[in-house]
Amino acid sequence: MANHQKDFLFVLIKSLSKSEKRQFKIFASRLETSSNTKFIELFNILDKSENYDEKLILKSGIIKKVQLSNLKSYLYKQILVSIRLNIPSQNIRYQLREQIDFAGILYNKGLYKQSLKILDKTKIIALENDEKYMAYEIVEFEKLIESQYITRSIQGRADELVIQAKELNYRNTISSKLSNLSLQLYGIMLKTGYVKNDEEYKYIDDYFNKHISKLDESKFGFREKYWFYNANLWRSFLVQDFLASYKYAYKWVTLFYDNPNMIYQNPVFFLKGNHYFLESLYMLKYTSNFKKYLTLLEKTIQDEKFPVNDNIASLSFLYIYNNKLNLHILEGTFAESEYLIPEILDKIKVHSEHLDEHHEMLFFYKIASIYFGNEKYNECIAYLDKIINNKNLTMREDLMCFARLLSLIAHYELGKDYYLENHLKNTYKFLLKMNDLHEVQKEIIKFLRNLNNFYPADIKKEFKKMHARFVELEKNTYEKRAFLYLDIISWLESKMENRKIADIIKEKAKLSSR
Repeated sequence: MANHQKDFLFVLIKSLSKSEKRQFKIFASRLETSSNTKFIELFNILDKSENYDEKLILKSGIIKKVQLSNLKSYLYKQILVSIRLNIPSQNIRYQLREQIDFAGILYNKGLYKQSLKILDKTKIIALENDEKYMAYEIVEFEKLIESQYITRSIQGRADELVIQAKELNYRNTISSKLSNLSLQLYGIMLKTGYVKNDEEYKYIDDYFNKHISKLDESKFGFREKYWFYNANLWRSFLVQDFLASYKYAYKWVTLFYDNPNMIYQNPVFFLKGNHYFLESLYMLKYTSNFKKYLTLLEKTIQDEKFPVNDNIASLSFLYIYNNKLNLHILEGTFAESEYLIPEILDKIKVHSEHLDEHHEMLFFYKIASIYFGNEKYNECIAYLDKIINNKNLTMREDLMCFARLLSLIAHYELGKDYYLENHLKNTYKFLLKMNDLHEVQKEIIKFLRNLNNFYPADIKKEFKKMHARFVELEKNTYEKRAFLYLDIISWLESKMENRKIADIIKEKAKLSSR
């Protein structure tokens, strides 16, 4: 997994592809003189090393310790310059930035007409691609030149620029307000989690409506719509309104499919939108649509026009494979999904520098769920232990919680009664400590604690009682999310009917397929 304590230069070098390393060496050879060959030697040492080792660098004799920091900074900069010079031409933002820089060069040489000509062409491209922040920067640059050099080339030029500046500033302000709102809602999600009662629901609703009350969606362009849907989606997630989540995630994804050029200009936004959309379909158990849009996402990513870089490759892996597992869990096809596990583990290693611990642990939880559905309880427990023993997973206590609960049930299935009692106590202590003990969690622990006290002839009767209790809890807005992490109802039904949990879930999936 990503280790952010590593040396930045070392991590950058290790992230370079073979072609990028080759391009850097060609670029560096043009700079090479007798006085600056040291930075190339440093590059070669770090490129060949498995880990960053300052002692090894100093032992090579290429530089003294007091000079190392400056040499590393110089090498870091030159690598970035080399990458910058070889960025694919289809990246519109780099094209726009380059043209603005060219206009600046011409302006500094006093070639105002040439500078204005470049800016005018660049502004048209920026507006066509909804790059309003850059378009605004261009208009401000045009105003600066016009104020110093009266071109008289277009009548009413000053008025035209003022109107453009006001319009762009207005739209950029809306985008900024909506992106701020989206970030603030995300911050609330991380800090307090999903709403747990009507009072918290009202607070989020009032907070959200206060920030969007004066906005007119009918006047939005692409970027404003994107942030509006984004903010609405986070509000829906917070209040656990799954239908609203589906509605706005669908609008987000449709916005991109209706503007295909934006898919390639904003691939990260496109990928995230699809992930949230598929998550909403998963929460609503819309299996047929889930399959349809997962297939469409894979097809789009495989399109030769879709951008390719390390970040996009890691996100694509994360969202595609996460949702492939979700589909199998949704359909109960646990046995058919096991082939994915070695693929996922290999790809986690490949993308280790770009995945945080949360996403890696989420994969482990879903792998554990697959093994549980296949009645491979030892393998299930092994992956859950990776989560339970992780001391750094502070941002997702809900994942820690359900990993412990699923582990309890897996131990019960294995008949490890000697371990179960101790595990129950530790889990209960953990839930009290995290101050997030829901009714579902309380009931699971209480039920498992009492299981050994029932006579064998009464166990099925107790399973039926708990089943009725959980069916009622699933209807509670503030409890239903728990059932997405842990399908306790299907497990109880499998015990009541002496059937495999996979068969129970498959049967339900066929009945609710839509």
